[in-house]
Amino acid sequence: MIISYANKVLPEGGSGAILKTMFPFHAIDGGKTRFGIVTIPPGIRIPIEGLTPHDEDEYCIVVSGAMVVTIGETEHRVSVGDATLIPAGEAHASFNDGDEDCVVVWALVKRS
Repeated sequence: MIISYANKVLPEGGSGAILKTMFPFHAIDGGKTRFGIVTIPPGIRIPIEGLTPHDEDEYCIVVSGAMVVTIGETEHRVSVGDATLIPAGEAHASFNDGDEDCVVVWALVKRS
């Protein structure tokens, strides 16, 4: 077993969100999953401008708060308990338009 303690993982990025990769791809030999948690404060957008794709499929579960996820020209509102699956290559953005932090558990999964 491998344990990753949240209080020992340093946050990444500079968007105003608190992004922590709890397990990187290389956590195990041949790993195909990167797993973490992000806290998006009110008024913060990831990325700051535009849309961004990943080479991996992105799975997310909202564990507190709410946000708007933009895929192309379409906006989707998600909140506590909702899950998203954004296929590899699909450009997207997330914006917390609420008044409380939005906390999301996420996984990036490489296809075989």
